[in-house]
Amino acid sequence: MVPPVQVSPLIKTARYSALLVGIIYGKKRYDYLKPVAAEERRIEEEEKKVREEQERIAKQLAEANEDTILK
Repeated sequence: MVPPVQVSPLIKTARYSALLVGIIYGKKRYDYLKPVAAEERRIEEEEKKVREEQERIAKQLAEANEDTILK
């Protein structure tokens, strides 16, 4: 095996700085997007309730139309 090469302190500093900046950016971006996603989930829940109610009504109407004397 080849012995490990000494890495320049400048490169090490740059790598760790980039890592730290990436972590900070990710945290800020997450904090920005979290309320947006929560609002989208809330809206989707409301739409789902309305859609389920409409499906229930449509099903009741279909059943009511099926039950006739003319069968």
